[in-house]
Amino acid sequence: MLCCVSQYPIRIYGDPVLKQPTQVVDDIDASIAKLAADMIEVMHKAPGVGLAANQIGISKRMFVYDIGAGAKVVINPEITESDGQWTYEEGCLSVPGLYWPIVRPKRVHLEGLDLDGNRVSVDAEDLEARVFQHELDHLNGVLLVQRLDEDQLREAKRELRRIAVGRR
Repeated sequence: MLCCVSQYPIRIYGDPVLKQPTQVVDDIDASIAKLAADMIEVMHKAPGVGLAANQIGISKRMFVYDIGAGAKVVINPEITESDGQWTYEEGCLSVPGLYWPIVRPKRVHLEGLDLDGNRVSVDAEDLEARVFQHELDHLNGVLLVQRLDEDQLREAKRELRRIAVGRR
């Protein structure tokens, strides 16, 4: 299932690519830079605050995000520390129009690489920390609905079936 936004359609809940862990980026070259630029365009047009490569069907371990300070790219990200707890209504471009209260750590430390191959090291909290965790989930093949409790998941599946029938 696809939701078209540009040359790269956003993959929607039910697409098997969203359940697959992504592959490490070994070589940061012009094709990765082009992919990052395309991902930023897709994210902004959607609109969203983050987008993982597998959400557009590319199995690369990278994501883009923009929480208002300009778009950024993180390649081969990993969260090395987390702290606290914060519940927030979270949505996803791959599960459009639906939001759930999700509990995640309030603060994280993210490490990865930028497009020049330089080390990225970010202490983040609140929304930025949440975006990092959400996009890293995608890169690990974990969808937002997998973070729901049993009752929420049952209701979410009912709503997702209703939406899928409406798309046909």
